[in-house]
Formats: sequence, C-alpha cells, structure tokens
Amino acid sequence: MAVCGACGKPAKLKCPTCLQKGLPDSHFCSQECFKGSWASHKAVHQSAPAEQAPFNPWPNHKYTGKLRPIYPLSAKRVVPAHIARPDYADDPQGYPYSEAAQRGSNAIAVLKPAEIEKMRKVCRIGREVLEAGAKAIKAGVTTDEIDRIVHEACIERDAYPSPLNYFKFPKSCCTSVNEVICHGIPDKYEIQDGDIVNLDISVFHDGFHADLNETYMVGNVDDAGKKLVATTRKCLDEAIKLVRPGALYRDLGNTIERLANADGFSVVRTYCGHGIGREFHSTPNVPHYAKNKAVGTMKVGHTFTIEPMISEGDWRDEQWPDRWTAVTKDGKRSAQFEETLLVTETGVEILTKKF
Repeated sequence: MAVCGACGKPAKLKCPTCLQKGLPDSHFCSQECFKGSWASHKAVHQSAPAEQAPFNPWPNHKYTGKLRPIYPLSAKRVVPAHIARPDYADDPQGYPYSEAAQRGSNAIAVLKPAEIEKMRKVCRIGREVLEAGAKAIKAGVTTDEIDRIVHEACIERDAYPSPLNYFKFPKSCCTSVNEVICHGIPDKYEIQDGDIVNLDISVFHDGFHADLNETYMVGNVDDAGKKLVATTRKCLDEAIKLVRPGALYRDLGNTIERLANADGFSVVRTYCGHGIGREFHSTPNVPHYAKNKAVGTMKVGHTFTIEPMISEGDWRDEQWPDRWTAVTKDGKRSAQFEETLLVTETGVEILTKKF
C-alpha cells in the first residue's frame, strides 16, 4: 500500500497536479498532510520537464479513416513489486515464454475445481476494472486518462494489467475508437461526441488471466452507429447460447456471420477468440466467421473467449506503423464485445458477466 509523503501513514489521496503533469504518484493520507507539505512538494512540479507538444508520429502514413495517433505517449506505468505478474511482464521483449511453449499443440486445458474458482475471481476483478474505466468514457477525456484509471483499478485489486509489456505493448488496456478494430494504444486523443469507443480489459491475478471488452457510445451517436453496436452485442450473445459440452468451436462463426450479414455488416477475420486461463492466449482458436476450420470440441472445464469484431463495411483490416492498432481497410467503423466463458455440465457460465 502507498504511504503518505508527509507522515508515512497508509495513504490513498494523490496530488492532482502530479497526475495532470504525468509525474510519479505522490500520496497523502489527508488534506492536512497535503496542505502542510505543499511548500516543499510544489518544487516537484516546478522541476518537471516541459510537456512536449502533441504530434502525429507517422504524418506520412496513409490512414484509412479520420483518426490519428496523438503522441507523445505517457511514461510506462509502474506495477508494485508485491503484485504477481506473468512471465513476459519484465522481459525486455515482452515475450510470453510459457504461452509460446504450448504453440503447435491442439490440446485444450480442462480446469480443475480449484482452478475454476481462481478463474471466477480474476474474471470478477476484470469486470470491476472494466466498469471503473467505462465510467470515464465521455467527451473530452483522453484515452490515456482511461488507461491511468484502469491501471490504478488493477493495482488496487492486486492484479497485473495483462496487456502491459505483452510483446512490448506499452499500456495497461486497449482503447479502440471508431474505425479501430482492436488493440488501440491509449494516447492523448480526446474522445469526441458521437464516437464509439471499445475498452478492452485483461487482468492477471493468482496465476490466471481474464479478458473482456465492451463498446460504448459517447453522446450523440448516429443511428447507423447504434445499430452496429447493438448487432455486435447480439452476435456475441447468440454465440454464447451455443456453448455446451460437445459443441464444435468452429460452429460459433456460422451464427455470428449470419446475424452480422443480415444487418448489413461484415465480420473481421484476422482476429479471433481464444483459450484463456494460466496463459493470456492459448488453444482453442475461436474464429467469428462462417465455414472456418477451427479445431476442437467443447468439454466441461474449458475456458475461452468469444469476441466478435463487426464492421460497417469491408471486413478486411490494416495496421498502423505502431504494429498494434488494427483499423478497417475502408475507414468505416467497427465494434466489438467480449466475455470469458466456462463450459459447464449444463451449458455455459459467463465468468465476466455484469453483477
């Protein structure tokens, strides 16, 4: 737990000026301690380097839509040493060694009762973190500010934000706006009225990962945008209804694509759902499009995600030069929803459900 910079007692209050300037957190136990130490503490603000003017790091890139990256990114956020972390967290290249060791195998982990309880706990934490971040999604708020809130919500729950340093991903969550399909990097972009914003949360706690996301409509979203978001949620919900022992993972995409196409939308094919548990990503692969060749039959104890990405126009995607941000090829909007699921004797348990 953080301690007060004035008296050393446990502290939760933070200096708002330090937060605004992107300086390391300064904690205080009370307003009295904060005010009493102001004369010395304000020197920290005055010695801070001047903030760099916002800029587009790739001005010559041919963007497909209106969105642009707004740099510089804030400094990498710190995870306290006492919080357990996955193997890639401190690796210079962010390489997930235990995950990579399982590649090439079609074996799907069957969790034991004690492991399932740990999955339930981490998925509840994931839902709490998503709800904390979602409260901040409004016009004028930067996506980096949402990342800060998400990061702190993870730390408060003794959880590691799974995206942070995964293959060197620089932030603690993904924020994907309008034509961004997935893996958007939080930066200085200020959310606009009419945007649709996907917030993707993944957390690691007690040896297990959780993964979930939702797309939020900001202010006055047009009817086409509302329809896109509603259809995407429907695609996920109807696919979840198919989950039961003996069902084939490849069949989920048939239902998702049929529903999306019926409403005039397309299904992104590059990215898919996945197994999850001790590893952030594992077997099975769960494509969201029809007539796919995914391998695997659902069994009691399997945990995995379904996370359809549905686009207004072309299903194809491109990537920004950051090698993460996936955008629609035609610049039209895309939406996504995701839940982590457990196959049970009677069907399915949505581990990341709202409560």
